[in-house]
Amino acid sequence: MAPTTTAFKRVLIKLSGESLMGAQDYGTDPERVGAVADAIKAVHDLGVQLAIVVGAGNIYRGMSGAAAGMDRATADYMGMLATVLNALPLQDALEKRGVTTRVQSALTITEVAEPYIRRRAERHLEKGRVVIFAAGTGNPFFTTDTAASLRAAEVHCEAILMAKNGVEGVYTADPRTDPDAELIDEITHMEAIERRLRVMDSTALTLCMENRLPIHVFNMDDEANMVRIVSGERVGTLVRTPA
Repeated sequence: MAPTTTAFKRVLIKLSGESLMGAQDYGTDPERVGAVADAIKAVHDLGVQLAIVVGAGNIYRGMSGAAAGMDRATADYMGMLATVLNALPLQDALEKRGVTTRVQSALTITEVAEPYIRRRAERHLEKGRVVIFAAGTGNPFFTTDTAASLRAAEVHCEAILMAKNGVEGVYTADPRTDPDAELIDEITHMEAIERRLRVMDSTALTLCMENRLPIHVFNMDDEANMVRIVSGERVGTLVRTPA
């Protein structure tokens, strides 16, 4: 039975591009996109206001050869455009499930997305629309992790839900290569930065720390995890700076 109350009123979900890839080498898998959309809808149905930032690793993996040796700023703009290519199928899948969705892009692409305007984004969230923030921050040299931290702070989200693929949260080492790696239940932003743990890049972590924005790191392979987190359950790793 769905809970009548939730731990959060508004959260931002950070999805990796790989979460939309499925078993493919790159690109988006419609079945996997549908499964992610189902998980998002389950959280939305609880009355939680949802913003989303999606990465582009699934598309950029296929462009890596073309980007080799390219100017960093040019390559980063390519990556920003790739996030738009991920935002649109996710929007389509959500709309087909009856979830009203808006894509806001940090780069001007008016034919397919609204420009990012903070107050408009907040109004969409207040009306129960899911807002997908595309094109990162609109600036090169910043990751989609930083975009997620920035947008979450700007639209006053209470937490970031950081989806990972194939791992349960944050570990003391890479669990794929180190059999002695241990799952960390809770850690501060500063400890994560100092220990160089693979949560977010240091710029994103610092932004979250300064805004006291908690990060829930969880395994996206279990689509029910997001519902558990917004329902108040402890799942994966919690990164926060105590008041």
